[in-house]
Amino acid sequence: MADAILNRVPWQDAQEHPEHLLTREWLVTNGLGGYASGSVAGVATRRYHGLLIAALPTPIGRTVMLSHLGEWLRMPDRNLVRLAGEERPDTPFEMPEFLTEFRLEMGLPVWTFHVGDTVIEKRILLPYGQNTVHVNYRMVRGKDRVRLILRPRLHFRGHEMPVEQGLDEHCCIQVMERRLEVQSVSNRALPPLRMTLQGHDADLVLEGGSFEEFFYRIEASRGYPSRGRTWTPGRFRAMLGPGEECTLVASTESWDTMHAMTPQQALQAEFTRREKLLEQADPAARSGRAGELVLAADQFIIAPFSRQADAARALAEGDQARTVIAGYHWFTDWGRDTMISLEGLTLCTGRHSEAGYILRTFLHYVKDGLIPNMFPEGQNEGLYHTADATLWFFHAMDRYVQVTGDRLTLRHAIPKFLDIIAHHLRGTRFNIGVDPRDGLLKQGAEGYQLTWMDAKVEGWVVTPRRGKAVELNALFYNALRLMERWLREEGDEQRAHEMARHAHRVYESFNQRFWNAQANCLYDVVDAESGGDDAAIRPNQVLAISLPHPVLDPQKWRTVLDVVQRLLVTPVGLRSLAPGHPDYKSHYDGDLRSRDAAYHQGTVWGWLAGPFADAWLKVHPDDGRGIEQLIEGFAAHLGEAGIGQISEIFDAEPPFTPRGCVAQAWSVAEVLRILVKCRHLVRQQPAAGTPSAAPSWSSQALSAK
Repeated sequence: MADAILNRVPWQDAQEHPEHLLTREWLVTNGLGGYASGSVAGVATRRYHGLLIAALPTPIGRTVMLSHLGEWLRMPDRNLVRLAGEERPDTPFEMPEFLTEFRLEMGLPVWTFHVGDTVIEKRILLPYGQNTVHVNYRMVRGKDRVRLILRPRLHFRGHEMPVEQGLDEHCCIQVMERRLEVQSVSNRALPPLRMTLQGHDADLVLEGGSFEEFFYRIEASRGYPSRGRTWTPGRFRAMLGPGEECTLVASTESWDTMHAMTPQQALQAEFTRREKLLEQADPAARSGRAGELVLAADQFIIAPFSRQADAARALAEGDQARTVIAGYHWFTDWGRDTMISLEGLTLCTGRHSEAGYILRTFLHYVKDGLIPNMFPEGQNEGLYHTADATLWFFHAMDRYVQVTGDRLTLRHAIPKFLDIIAHHLRGTRFNIGVDPRDGLLKQGAEGYQLTWMDAKVEGWVVTPRRGKAVELNALFYNALRLMERWLREEGDEQRAHEMARHAHRVYESFNQRFWNAQANCLYDVVDAESGGDDAAIRPNQVLAISLPHPVLDPQKWRTVLDVVQRLLVTPVGLRSLAPGHPDYKSHYDGDLRSRDAAYHQGTVWGWLAGPFADAWLKVHPDDGRGIEQLIEGFAAHLGEAGIGQISEIFDAEPPFTPRGCVAQAWSVAEVLRILVKCRHLVRQQPAAGTPSAAPSWSSQALSAK
């Protein structure tokens, strides 16, 4: 495939630092919320790693079925060599001796092993829309046939359960020729795991079943149980000769579904699907780094298979249910993340129909003027403890209608949106509501974290931000102005005038109350619960400029951006708190309490590059090249942490180590969106271009202390 998008891990670096093979991870998803993931070394280092984490119906949720494989080659001289790495308790990691390359080809992982003159390639694929994994091995070079031996390690447990839980007894097995079915004895609600090896002289050797213990090093570093047992029924074997291949297929689907396509047909179908994703994307996103992000974006858009009521309701309306996984590995679908991500994930990628599906799916969940903050794993009902997700819904709808012209969906949404505004004006749950004294939006309830800065551990809400938060009022003003325009376009002048009146009051009060003259920027929260106004310099103030209807007086835009650029901008996003503040944390590591204490107290968030770029371009409208420089740091990041993905967060100081989820929806979406936007701007500029207004973003950000 000459035009394939490739991402190769630098191998010299891996040889010099073998542990990098443990910290670089790969991810393949199935469009249902299920996935396969692991380290490049082949070692399961997280509880979430596995070759098949199946998305199963509520109340089961995502479940680790096939953890990993023991992989050996029996060479012609009878020598037995191990391919992938393993890490046992109290045994130091050793780099896989024969692994010589790892790459993503069109987003799919490929390993290359050299054993003497024999070269083996391994690929992993999850057929789209199935809880099935294909692990394919092919001899791309060699003289003699070798025997491939695979030992499947099973671990039937919820993917969030500690690794010490799961299988505690032998499983029930059923064998039909080379077909193996394994059923959990202790949890009959789980479907059986079906496995077969397709290839030359393939067979199955049962060994009575045995347990093996493994060490999960990332779990240990995060303060969680790190020793877990898997169960294996025996081993599969097949012969490989020059040009030959074999594929282990493991699935919770029926045998008929598993065999609907040969492994070769399934691989070709997936390549064709991914080529179509690139073809339908914005022309500026069909190749290179942007093309890689289009494929990364695909991982997050899912049919919520576990919530079957969503699918049934959507089908009854002639629609399809869609949602967005906020991040891998541990996030489910979150309302806020979905709405922030929608433009980059679906509109920049040409997936307009799915954008509509997502918006209409969430319209069904509006309750008390709010959309859900999140859907817990394995549950049908959402949790509504969010003050900003619902306001982002207006923004997402606006971007969707601007691109698609879908007035029917907008008309369907307007009654819901009017209900949302009404609830906010009179007050709704969690003390979310307008203060009648100044028209500004307030929020705050004991024990809840309601804004995107939502860390909470053991009852401690780290950044409660109770009061009138800067970005909430920016979003509320934007929502009011959008409603004003939509109502006017629909001929409802009376209610449009009402929206304009509320918006004008928010604007006047905002510019009077939020301006911090001493710092030349905006307060983060006014009328804070603790009293007074919070002068912490945070990135939330950027939204007062970046949104389509900015609430901040334009005369103050440049001053605010100067402060944010100087103190918060880094090569991989914006710091969540300026250095020098007493609560500033330069690194995000340690146990859960230590990590949550740093989560929004300096830690860099990649998604914030998007709003900052929007705000910058309002002040410097021709500076597309400057914004490309701003996001240049993400290019190198595509080769670390989650290969081909963008992480959730980064340390606040160099080297800006990636942390949190290795694949985060709004990080990918916002970087892709801004990259596409800048490419269009640059193409519109004269060939010589104009000097960038910000020629050295990286140097600006190396240390703000």
